[in-house]
Amino acid sequence: MSQILASLADAIPSRTETLKVLETLAIGAAGGTLFLWANLPGGLISGSMIAVGAAALAGRPLSVPPHITQALLVLLGISLGSVVSRQLIQHVGAYPLTIGLLALATFCSTLGSSLYLQRVHGWDRTSAFLAGSPGALSQITILAVERGADLPAIAVVQTLRVIILTAALPLILAMTGIASASSPALLVVSATPLGLLALAAASLAVALLLRLVKFPASWMFGAMIASSVLHGTGWIEGGLPTWVRGVALIGIGSLIGSRFTRMKTKVLLGHINAALGSFAIAIAVSGIFVAVIAVTTQVRLADIIVAFAPGAMDAMLALALTLHIDPIFVGAHHLSRFVFVTIATPGIVHLFGRPQEDVDD
Repeated sequence: MSQILASLADAIPSRTETLKVLETLAIGAAGGTLFLWANLPGGLISGSMIAVGAAALAGRPLSVPPHITQALLVLLGISLGSVVSRQLIQHVGAYPLTIGLLALATFCSTLGSSLYLQRVHGWDRTSAFLAGSPGALSQITILAVERGADLPAIAVVQTLRVIILTAALPLILAMTGIASASSPALLVVSATPLGLLALAAASLAVALLLRLVKFPASWMFGAMIASSVLHGTGWIEGGLPTWVRGVALIGIGSLIGSRFTRMKTKVLLGHINAALGSFAIAIAVSGIFVAVIAVTTQVRLADIIVAFAPGAMDAMLALALTLHIDPIFVGAHHLSRFVFVTIATPGIVHLFGRPQEDVDD
């Protein structure tokens, strides 16, 4: 009995941890609300991310704990699935071609960024390759530790790429007219109370099932699959209330911004040129592939750009939601890239990275 009580006590967050989370979400809400009031595209996620990131760099100990992260990802998945309709499946025939090109684009951008970091900034091969690999940040971190790579430098390059894309992409798409700035996806009507209950139950059930089989990003994709099926078949009309979707977007933005909490300003400034140069290479390579697909297929340009953007999977899917971009197309491609990077990166690092004996010396 005492062991059970001790376990329960450990599971209850301390007052300090609770205040830290509340501060993080409050700062994120303020930033997101400000950007939304300014009518900036993707304002909720971009504003919350920038506000929390700035506060974290200023020294505030901000964080979003795992259980809240999981809840946010489920809400995001439900919201993404709620905009699915039969019409959104029209480009399924193009998936094998575009996913194949995405794998090639990922390899080329990783190689280009890696060579840039090695030849311009003098990085070792392992650190340069891991920094240039888009997505799968947790796997990249584990490999960096195992191979003795420069983890702080890799973290700066990876984090800045996500921050820049999440903040700049919606603005660029809106300013160029490629995507709407009015975020029409957030205008989906709310489902009935019974429909919301069915959505929550189905989403949690599928997410837990995917988690059991170790499916990547199981919380988000499980909820998205369940919600997509229920909405695509017409069994449920409407989605989450607008304010709930807003909470999910602010939470995701706050989560991304909180990555700066453990990053020292000196380390950030020391690697910012490498991060910006690596980002430019990755964007240039991705842009070539986006142009090829835009010319040779009927897929919307906005869908291709977000699907090929070398950013974090949750952030890019959140942008797909706010910019009314096909979540099925974007989700399929970011999941494919995640799998590709997860499978290919360890083997490539083993073959071409710095030998382990060099690391130990």
